[in-house]
Amino acid sequence: MSPVNKPQSYFHLHLISDATGETLLAAGRAAAAQYSNARSIEHIYPLIRTAKQIERVLQDIDEEPGIVLYTVVDKDLARKIDDGCAAMGLPCVSVLEPVLTVFQSYLGAPAGRRVGAQHVLDAEYFRRIDALNFTMEHDDGHLTHDLEDADIILLGISRTSKTPTSIYLANRGIKTANIPIVPNMPLPEGVLRAKKPLKVGLVASAERISQVRQNRELGSSMAYSSKEYSDRAAITAELAYARQLLTRLGWPMIDVSRRSIEETAAAILALRNKAR
Repeated sequence: MSPVNKPQSYFHLHLISDATGETLLAAGRAAAAQYSNARSIEHIYPLIRTAKQIERVLQDIDEEPGIVLYTVVDKDLARKIDDGCAAMGLPCVSVLEPVLTVFQSYLGAPAGRRVGAQHVLDAEYFRRIDALNFTMEHDDGHLTHDLEDADIILLGISRTSKTPTSIYLANRGIKTANIPIVPNMPLPEGVLRAKKPLKVGLVASAERISQVRQNRELGSSMAYSSKEYSDRAAITAELAYARQLLTRLGWPMIDVSRRSIEETAAAILALRNKAR
């Protein structure tokens, strides 16, 4: 007998944060992704910093009960959330508190309890902004004269996730340029001259690239017909050219066929750490 697919169920996921909620949203989605037959309906409450705001949030939760996760560093406000959820009989977890407890135990000092401390406009913040500006200016082979200023240069044929991977790395403060590889077209001299940046080739299976290309419009700068652009034989030839070029230049390659952007970026950073 073939297994019967379980119908997908839904549940409410309430996310309360005294800052932007980005950390909390990532944690909630990571946990929810482990349950393929249950889908979360997300309710996000950012910048919750007063008791009155907490009361309104608890009223909303009471109307649509579910799991409650929060990152609120003020202990009095956190207690209000805990007590309110307990009164409703709902599960409630402080995502940040167990981590702070470990830090306090190891460092021997309590946390400063600063709201939104990770978003302070410090040197690290401006380093990320600088990296984002550089990366956007050096997308898809633009501005190749100053590639020595890049931290990483990504190369690959069209639709190997060069741009989204570059932006992800830039959000980590890493200046990233990306260069398209086109058969029978030489790489820009700036790429070959640059010595400081780590150069990494991105490749994928012909099937994967064909699928992505079929679902996206043909870029106006590419010298392909629409049929050739997604043709697997043509893509196989492009990939063979790219692999031969990267091998000849001695630059590492990462197959992105089954990798998320985050996984690809992690593999690139591992190469960067190894090269240092």
